[in-house]
Amino acid sequence: MKCPFCGEIDNKVIDSRLSKDATVIRRRRECILCARRFTTYEHIEEIPLMIVKKDGRREVFSREKAGSGMKRACEKRDISINVIEEFIEEMERDLRETGEKEIQSRIIGEKIMAKLHALDDVAYVRFASVYREFKDVNDFVDELKSLLSNGQT
Repeated sequence: MKCPFCGEIDNKVIDSRLSKDATVIRRRRECILCARRFTTYEHIEEIPLMIVKKDGRREVFSREKAGSGMKRACEKRDISINVIEEFIEEMERDLRETGEKEIQSRIIGEKIMAKLHALDDVAYVRFASVYREFKDVNDFVDELKSLLSNGQT
């Protein structure tokens, strides 16, 4: 590992620690030449998870994109940002554990809707209105009726 201060490649590891979720190793290093210390992080290089969109396009899964949709739906609702981030992390882990390299975007949308439905009806309807592409107010009313008929308020 090249020293960020002097460029020397000879250094020694003086401390190593695992991250909380054991997916990253933090290494504290000391340069042999200049004796300055620096930190490096080692993690597994993951194969990108590809998302197949409704129109057939493919793009790399983005935690930020999935999270931003949920955060927008949850604005001004009593839902912790930590709950959203933990769900996105859990969902990504579950998607990777399937072993599939390509995932239909519909699967992600349905997972998010199921989580929002369990958390908050207003956030659920907000997300559903964008995800299901409500064309008019009747689509919106139909979704609300469905919620109410299932005993949700």
